[in-house]
Amino acid sequence: MDKKLSFVIPCYRSQKTVGSVIEEIREMIGKEAKYDYEIILVNDGSPDDVWDVIKEYANRDPHILGVDLAKNFGQHSAVLAGYHYCTGDYVVSLDDDGQTPAREVPKLLCELEKGYDVVYAKYEEMHQKAFRRWGSDFARRMSDYVFGVKGYYTGSFFVARKYVIDEMIRYTNCYPYLGGLVLRTTRNIGYVSIQHNDRLSGQSGYSLKKLISLWFNGFTAFSVKPLEISTYAGFLFAFIGFIYTIIIIIRKLFIPELEAIIPYGWSSQTAIMLVIGGLILINMGLMGEYIGRIYICINNSPQFVVREVYGSQRERTEL
Repeated sequence: MDKKLSFVIPCYRSQKTVGSVIEEIREMIGKEAKYDYEIILVNDGSPDDVWDVIKEYANRDPHILGVDLAKNFGQHSAVLAGYHYCTGDYVVSLDDDGQTPAREVPKLLCELEKGYDVVYAKYEEMHQKAFRRWGSDFARRMSDYVFGVKGYYTGSFFVARKYVIDEMIRYTNCYPYLGGLVLRTTRNIGYVSIQHNDRLSGQSGYSLKKLISLWFNGFTAFSVKPLEISTYAGFLFAFIGFIYTIIIIIRKLFIPELEAIIPYGWSSQTAIMLVIGGLILINMGLMGEYIGRIYICINNSPQFVVREVYGSQRERTEL
């Protein structure tokens, strides 16, 4: 066997689906006999019995290692926790719901062997709710601006060389964003188009609130461009206020009868509040976000906490 593959799968509410993902990986490895493999399943504080399922599979298969986190830290933190236990030459990140087809991994590996450091799966059609598709598109467009890479596509299904993973796990702050960590390591990135599967069971764990929180992680942890956006927004509000002030003056000079029915001073106060309030609130909000995250990181808030590592290979790595 030439190479070893490490499959890292964060698990949340996937008691009924993670088994199917494991079986699909085994089937794929059976067809690609040149690869050795390991499967690292990370229980991200799931409220169901997925940890029991993970331990059951780990008992039966020496290729499987279970990592139990003390609470729900989020998908990106869970993936990074799994990366700490990888021993393979190539690391494959997959979802636990069956939407990222393990059978397509050979396509990503083939592209990786052309010389890329990381290869993402790019979906021809997303089988997700409308707000998730909109959210993914918005995140992509924002990433183009924030990270300065045109057409950068990030996702939860990708293959990376081990040295990339080793560099990513050096990041210990409590607001990880995998797409930013990849770009911080390499720009030698490839893409492969694949078919996106339907979920095997249940619903996505990402709500709109969680998606917004994830965007903030990426935009504030690896760039100050959101502050630039706040400045532009401030100028926009100031410009609107300036135009409104001109309208007030023109109306005062040329339409005095209209001014007579509007309370005295109301228009000017509204214009001033629009200018100053817009500038102050937007900039203070973003500055507060940065400062708050700096404060939490200085206090060494953990990226994740491992409660238990379960499997026949658990002694190989200690955090």
